Amino acid sequence: MSRLVPVLGDQLSRGVSALREADPETDIVVMAEVTEETGYVQHHPKKIALVLAAMRKFAATLADDGWDVRYTRLDDTGNAGSIVGELLRRAEETGASEVLVTEPGEWRLISKLKHAPIKTRILPDARFIASHQEFEGWAEGRKQLRMEYFYREMRRKTGLLMDGDDPVEGRWNFDHENRKPAPDDVDFNGPMHFTPDETVEEVLDLVEARFGEHFGRLRPFWFATSEGEARRALSHFISKALPKFGDFQDAMLAENRFLYHAVISAYINIGLLDPREVCEKVAAAYAAGEVPINAAEGFIRQIIGWREYMRGIYFLEGPDYTDRNVLAHDRDLPGLFWGGETHMRCLSKAVEQTRDEAYAHHIQRLMITGNFALLAGIDPAQVHRWYLAVYMDAFEWVEAPNTVGMSQFADGGIIASKPYVSSGAYINRMSDYCKGCAYAVSRKTGEGACPFNLLYWHFLDRHRDRFENNARMGNMYRTWDRMDAEKRETVLSEAEAFLERLAAGETI
Repeated sequence: MSRLVPVLGDQLSRGVSALREADPETDIVVMAEVTEETGYVQHHPKKIALVLAAMRKFAATLADDGWDVRYTRLDDTGNAGSIVGELLRRAEETGASEVLVTEPGEWRLISKLKHAPIKTRILPDARFIASHQEFEGWAEGRKQLRMEYFYREMRRKTGLLMDGDDPVEGRWNFDHENRKPAPDDVDFNGPMHFTPDETVEEVLDLVEARFGEHFGRLRPFWFATSEGEARRALSHFISKALPKFGDFQDAMLAENRFLYHAVISAYINIGLLDPREVCEKVAAAYAAGEVPINAAEGFIRQIIGWREYMRGIYFLEGPDYTDRNVLAHDRDLPGLFWGGETHMRCLSKAVEQTRDEAYAHHIQRLMITGNFALLAGIDPAQVHRWYLAVYMDAFEWVEAPNTVGMSQFADGGIIASKPYVSSGAYINRMSDYCKGCAYAVSRKTGEGACPFNLLYWHFLDRHRDRFENNARMGNMYRTWDRMDAEKRETVLSEAEAFLERLAAGETI
């Protein structure tokens, strides 16, 4: 008896568990473009186009490999509109009575498959280095689940950048070397661009017609949509940009959107690149003397450390994680996040880049849009849905912990030991955004004062009971307490006035 083997849009790898266990002689691959997956949030058009184009090409690859692939396009007559609906339709068509599927990366879809009216076996996603059981074992009994210690276990397990039992060059972490401010010049032209072929153009036309009202610009579209193209993009990054990636990975420039970043996270997350292989190529470049240790280690840490840790937290904490809101923040996400006018140049540039590229690097997300949302008290569920919608690499297993935990501190400190908040000084140090801004980053109060300066102290004041005894925040409160009472009152009143204007929909 044949089985149905669904391959989801973020499982585009020959090595996924379900394909490894299935038999191409008897089992049937099911792939489907369905409205339930394109519409549960208003995904960026570029993200939808990437996934659909890559799905179509991967389906063709599987067919060439000898699989019987039943593929449903978004505009096909009879499309059931959901993954489970398509499985039931194909089961009736083929007589199959069982589904063999690799575990999805969202609780939402796992639940739907578990409750499907057809026998369904969900296999672990073996593309990750740490299984759920391994992460649970590591987390058990620990008072704090700090990524750094998990990362060291992943280094030991993989052998990456290891010298026997010790890290190469005697240190686990070279992050201190990776905090240089924005350079005057960037001698890298950005990630590799690919000209859309016939398959991609067909998808772009479909996305333009169906999702043209979504936030984000669809064209130009230059992303890799096949394994071969993604591998070329990786090689381009390693040879041209990785040597300086570490130095400037936290830097931001208004007119250079990529600096030395790889922009391959989406390719890894949908399966076009294998994360372990990516890290092995980076480690080989370091071993060959082509890149410095701070660049190689910083990049590898993001994948086998941070990426794996985020997935571990997401599945450890369970389906209610995205509902966490320990700070009781309840303001609505302002229109500026959807491209509305703002006089704050850093936010304007970060959102503009997000709109155009479906991409922003980790510091733009954490310390510009995320920092502002946290300081302003925006509802973290709304912030979570925004990040999930607008970024090409956003899938809930990795996006939700980064947003709910790291960025918004809504989980109460499971991920972050303190909230990631800053005044305008940090943004000014790490970027050129403050140049030409309508607000003055040096001004703490009064006309033209940087809103980050006001909101920073307002946040600390309103959450004093929670954070004043935090070992990493004591100096901030001592600085606040040393200010004279009149100045503190001015800061708080001006911050309140700013928040009132924000809530009223005024241009801020």
